[in-house]
Amino acid sequence: QAQLVESGGGLVQPGGSLRLSCAASGFTFSIYTMTWYRQSPGKERELVALITGAGSTTNYTDSVKGRFTISRDNAKNTVYLQMNSLKPEDTAVYYCNTWKYISGSRHDYWGQGTQVTVSS
Repeated sequence: QAQLVESGGGLVQPGGSLRLSCAASGFTFSIYTMTWYRQSPGKERELVALITGAGSTTNYTDSVKGRFTISRDNAKNTVYLQMNSLKPEDTAVYYCNTWKYISGSRHDYWGQGTQVTVSS
């Protein structure tokens, strides 16, 4: 059973930085695309960043391009999200995610989330 555990959230001032980590277990981490999502109160969950299994391809939502960097260490079964130049609108619960297709159906796996609050 896939398990994802996020850490690294907290309170930071505008312009500050945080690094989120997501430790994975229960599946062959290195072959799976990993993503970070976020959700603010009253808003839908939003895809923030994606990284393929070998780390060769990354993608970002427009609002974080140039500020956030997704990376992974397949030896440690961990994916990271480095967040720089944080803005109040980045405040959200951040979730780590991956998915599998089982008998043709997509099954998503989520961590418990980590709160990021950007405020002065």
